[in-house]
Amino acid sequence: MKKKLAVILAASTMAASLAACGGSGSSGGTEAAGTAGNKETTAQTGGGAPAQEAGGEGLLTVAWWGNQTRNERTQAALDKYSELNPGVSFDGQFSEWSDYWNKLATAAAGHSLPDVLQMDYAYLDQYVTNNLLVDLTPYIEDGTLNVDDCSQDIIGSGSVGGKVYSIPIGINAPAMVYNKTITAQAGVEIKDNMTLDEFVEVSKKIYQETGCKTNMAYGVSQEILQAMIRGYDGHVLFDNGKLGVDSAEEFIPFFKVYEEGVKEGWYIEPGVFAELTPGSIEQDPLVYGSSPETMSWVAFCWSNQFAAFNNAAPEGMELDLTTWPSKDPKLSNFLKPAQLFSVSVDSKDPVTGARLIDYWTNSLDCNQILLAERGVPISSKVAEELAPSLSESDQKVISFINEVVTPNSSQINPPYPNGSSEVSDLINKLEEKVCYGELTAEEAAEQLFTEGNKIMAEKAK
Repeated sequence: MKKKLAVILAASTMAASLAACGGSGSSGGTEAAGTAGNKETTAQTGGGAPAQEAGGEGLLTVAWWGNQTRNERTQAALDKYSELNPGVSFDGQFSEWSDYWNKLATAAAGHSLPDVLQMDYAYLDQYVTNNLLVDLTPYIEDGTLNVDDCSQDIIGSGSVGGKVYSIPIGINAPAMVYNKTITAQAGVEIKDNMTLDEFVEVSKKIYQETGCKTNMAYGVSQEILQAMIRGYDGHVLFDNGKLGVDSAEEFIPFFKVYEEGVKEGWYIEPGVFAELTPGSIEQDPLVYGSSPETMSWVAFCWSNQFAAFNNAAPEGMELDLTTWPSKDPKLSNFLKPAQLFSVSVDSKDPVTGARLIDYWTNSLDCNQILLAERGVPISSKVAEELAPSLSESDQKVISFINEVVTPNSSQINPPYPNGSSEVSDLINKLEEKVCYGELTAEEAAEQLFTEGNKIMAEKAK
């Protein structure tokens, strides 16, 4: 299993990725950390979680990926929990996206996973299949983990085989964050639900008028290709033991952006990324760079990252957000459970782990610290109570999700199966070859179709 985990998880290079459960949202004390039908009992004894000691004291490790904004807010929320629950302390461990999954793969192989870990929808099935996560269903049933005010669809997104293994911390959606200062300078108005052709035309005009280039998502492109494929009659990138497309033709428009963009000068050259960390907001060309040749007017990311981009942006840069371009936006757009949290099978105190997730879900005090950085809170009660405390950019994200994405979206794809990480790695390698002129878009599409299907078939065995 060690070898299998290292292969499945360490290859990950996807874009970094995100609101409705209940309880005493306005309470921030021990009661909020263990809200349940019998709150007093739950807070003091752990709610009688089956086959576990009461828990409630000791040091727990909590791991997540993210940017500096997330790191500071998460640690502050953990510190608040410790203040409200004397005897419980946390070793907060954070990493950049790619490093995070490499570290988890190593920890999983050595049976030393963190007590509580941030999980992504794309990897949930793989971690459950490898028996690495605790089934949270008993803690929900006994009230240790209260989901009364949560959408069951959202809770279901953290389930595998009818059992709950992860609780989302928020609701998220794909978002294209762009430099409104640059688009205004270029005389370009960005509209929601653009097609890919419209996006390319906008990119060309911005380059002509300002010299500023485009970055669709060099090195972290699987999610963008996945969204594009959804625009073809609702196809999926990954199916059972194969790719979910009819032919290589569906991949060509994706690779054409890189091929034509680099040749014509409006796409950032791949050499710029040699010393940048993929997925790092602080190093994203949207907010990082010394000249138009090294800067992008746009970043493809997730709606919950909008606040972090605003924090990282230099003074005088105004940012806004819209949808990813697509052939059919209604088919491509989707709402995603944001950055789920799980308790690992290696945890020495899963009861307190479940209580911590309950605290993140149901405590207004906690969410006034987190401030929806991971997405709109899944507790409808907490989301409503939190709204007045949010910044203008966070309220803009809520409007984006509710008014732009939700009316024009479809059901999220199932969690990625085995083989998806290897295909993701293949996509990035082919993309790089296209950027360096070693392959045409058509050749890259054909290789992805042929080799991707081979990988998926092999991993399904």
